[in-house]
Amino acid sequence: MATLDSREVAVVAGLGGWLPPRVVDNSELSRRLDTTDEWIRSRTGIGRRHVVDPGMSTVDMAVEAGRRALSSAGSTGADAVVLATSTPDQVCPASAPQVASRLGLGGAAAFDVNAVCSGFVYALATAAGLISAGASREVLLVGADAFSTLVDPEDRGTVPIFGDGAGAVVLRAGHPGEAGALGPFDLHSDGELADLLVVPAGGSRKRMSDEPGDYYLSMRGPAVFRHATARMAESSRAVLERAGWTVGDVDRFVGHQANVRILQTVAKQLGLPVDSLVLNIEHTGNTSAASIPLALADAATDGTLHAGDRVLISAFGAGLTWGSTVLRWPAVTPG
Repeated sequence: MATLDSREVAVVAGLGGWLPPRVVDNSELSRRLDTTDEWIRSRTGIGRRHVVDPGMSTVDMAVEAGRRALSSAGSTGADAVVLATSTPDQVCPASAPQVASRLGLGGAAAFDVNAVCSGFVYALATAAGLISAGASREVLLVGADAFSTLVDPEDRGTVPIFGDGAGAVVLRAGHPGEAGALGPFDLHSDGELADLLVVPAGGSRKRMSDEPGDYYLSMRGPAVFRHATARMAESSRAVLERAGWTVGDVDRFVGHQANVRILQTVAKQLGLPVDSLVLNIEHTGNTSAASIPLALADAATDGTLHAGDRVLISAFGAGLTWGSTVLRWPAVTPG
């Protein structure tokens, strides 16, 4: 009979990210919206963001990030593809099979996970479950969103915040003691607060609407800020306890890149030093499910993350959804 220590777990083996070429900086937004660079930076920490051009889609971005992650891992082919997104190319079918096909992984299991800005953490748990159950040996997990397509182009409350992009990891079967092995997970939701961040129309409840604004994201910012900081801090404490870590054990905190003030507040509530934060929001904006893998890829590239670092990951998003996990960072070079 297998012992607990001999069970297989998901291990990070590859990493990649991709941003669309078009850059929209704060000065460009200031010319067409009632806002300024100082106003945006002081409230969000964002200076610019990348957005898709007409004709470019979530699948296009996911393929680019996935290709880089597979190259980073030296992979010859994953047997499952999980796409975390809330902006699929179509309502039906799921977009992951198209990603798999374009990457030469036709025949692999492929499906979408929609937990919005928590999507990458939820998908990590899902992919880890495939591996621990023996259903997969290697999983390509991509977080990708074209959130610029969901915001009202005239809304200064949402346009400056969101950007588009994709980030990906390759997970392989391994053992709990390895660097890169994903630790325990802590996942939660609260559907009673779904109206805090919502696109009212387009789904089965309200397929069509005479109000154009119903097709754009509605966000109650102050309430989101309160819940995001509280939930991410609670979840982080819970997952640290499950992992047997103390706050002092954490070398790097990689949170969903929604707002620099949210991340700073969570770090303060946890008692983490501000310099433990991994931040790339200044040049990406909030890329929803792509934000954490993009932040990991940037940090691994610029030397912020080192092999052996103990990393805490936490996210919060619409739904409401939130969750956290931990790992000891492996020696991986982004593709």
